[in-house]
Order: sequence, then structure tokens, then C-alpha cells
Amino acid sequence: MSFIPKSKYTYISFHKPFGVLSQFTSEGGHPSLEGFGLPKGVYAAGRLDRDSEGLLILSDDGPFINKLLDPKFAHPRTYLVQVEGDPSDQDLNALRKGPVIKGYKTKECLVERPEPQPLIGERNPPIRERKNIPTTWLKLTLTEGKNRQVRRMTAAVGLPTLRLIRIAIGDLSLENLEPGQWREILKGDILSS
Repeated sequence: MSFIPKSKYTYISFHKPFGVLSQFTSEGGHPSLEGFGLPKGVYAAGRLDRDSEGLLILSDDGPFINKLLDPKFAHPRTYLVQVEGDPSDQDLNALRKGPVIKGYKTKECLVERPEPQPLIGERNPPIRERKNIPTTWLKLTLTEGKNRQVRRMTAAVGLPTLRLIRIAIGDLSLENLEPGQWREILKGDILSS
């Protein structure tokens, strides 16, 4: 049995629940990362808005976090997005080409409509639904991360986002982590290069 030395840094994969801030300090009465028993000294590599869910990476490796967030490296981020409506091929192509949001043309991205649609458990609180308007799950992979970009992109093509779950960053996927759960990972689990 060989000995594998522990890295001097800590890397965490965390499933951020809806309504939780991506920081350790609570603001406006909203819960923060503080209540999840995360190791001391780590901080979020990027963020997910309070109303978004899913994969959040935390670490105490500052240079690694800077590399992960630096736009020049264009690390992919994949999301499951529940939108209001039934997107046409034209809507999906408009998303793929990168709509203009706030005067900025977003980069091209990968967009697919998973078939069959994923079975995702209910959120607490549940999303708003209208009886006569269907909802559809889309899978988007972006290589940039502007503020509320996915929500603004879907809105720009007439498909308001109802629920947003980040399922992967680089090579790391959310896998079977439940909301609020975390596990320690290796740096190589996130980025192979």
C-alpha cells in the first residue's frame, strides 16, 4: 500500500442549496455557508446567486481559485435550467449563438434539450408555475460567467428561468451530493490540466 501525501491545500465540492449565500457572512437575514460545517480557511471559488443551486467549489488555494475564475482559461460550467415555455429550435439556436445582454454579446455556448427530461426533486420553496404554460429543462454549458448570465440569456430569448442548478465546473460534476452536503476532493478532480 503506497502513501499518498495530503495536499497542503483543501478542495471542497459543495451542493449549495437554494436561498443560501455563496459567502460565510449572512446578509439581509439570508443563510450563509457558515452553517454547513465546512473546513476553516476555505472560501468560495466564484459564486452562485442566492436563488441558484448546485455545485460550488471552495478552497484555501488562492492561485488555483484565481486560475479557475480567470476568463482567459475559459473553464466550462454546466447548468440545468428550468425555463418557462416550450423552446423552439429557433430559441435554442439563439441561445447557442450567444444573445446580447445589457449591451454585451455573450459567447457561443452548448445548449441541449435533454430527452427524456431530467427528473429533479422539488425545490423548497417550489418554483412558481402557471397552469397553462409548460416548463422545460435545458442543459447549458458556458465558458464565461457574467453576473446572472444564464438567467439573462434565457430571458433575452423569451424563456424566463424558473430554476437554475449548476451541475459541473471543469471536470468536476455535482454527482450525488444532496443540497447542503459537501465532500473533500482533489485538485485534479476539478481541472485535469
